Amino acid sequence: MRTDCVVYRLGVVAYETAWRLQDRLAAEIATGDRPPTLLLLQHPHTYTFGRSGHVENLLWDQAELERRGVSVHWVDRGGDVTYHGPGQLVGYPLLPLIPGGLHQVSKNGKARMPQADYVGYVRKVEETLITALVHLGVVSGQVRGLTGVWVQPDAASHCRNCPPEQRQPAAKIAAIGVKVDVKGVSRHGFALNIDPDMTYWDGIIGCGIKDHPVASLADFLNPVPSIQRVSDVIIAAFADVFEYKMIEKSSSEVSQEVPFSVGA
Repeated sequence: MRTDCVVYRLGVVAYETAWRLQDRLAAEIATGDRPPTLLLLQHPHTYTFGRSGHVENLLWDQAELERRGVSVHWVDRGGDVTYHGPGQLVGYPLLPLIPGGLHQVSKNGKARMPQADYVGYVRKVEETLITALVHLGVVSGQVRGLTGVWVQPDAASHCRNCPPEQRQPAAKIAAIGVKVDVKGVSRHGFALNIDPDMTYWDGIIGCGIKDHPVASLADFLNPVPSIQRVSDVIIAAFADVFEYKMIEKSSSEVSQEVPFSVGA
């Protein structure tokens, strides 16, 4: 029998607000007061730096950031800098990956660090997105040594049969950055580009990677699927990959502290 996982579609939420919400829900999940949870939402224009962030990967100065309406946050996920904004679907899986937390006590009374397959978890998030994209009609995959989900930008072009040296490098269509907190609950997650304003990527060296472009579903699909449609296929793929029974609930259950806008 599959474990329940609750899904909330939250619409557009300020980054700091969503960050605080993750903290509250993850604490409840750790104590068993809340089941595993998946948050699906969008953010206003935002750059976030992870634990491996380098400030030199932010290319716009403060005046340009203010002109473009971009907020900047240094956060506790893995990875370098990435962009969030309207037209991009963000998913935050809050899952109890290590029951009992990271500071368990062994039989001899000494603290020990339990084993967790963090890399395996990231691979499953990637698999979820790859599966969802197949259902939307886009072929994607992984790139050895890099995190995220990637597409071949010239896969449908006249260069399909070109020699490898003439092919364009893989383009990132979804970024992934995660954290597992001290209680063993996952935080942060993925950001899938559907139809965002891609000029905002000009303000950063995304994930610190200079030699790979960024892509969106709008580059491959016409018409572009709605946030609702993309959310539907991601929820279905998430259920299959993580083997959860997905239970959708109204955002009103968690919205008392959170000012949401139009639902995703």
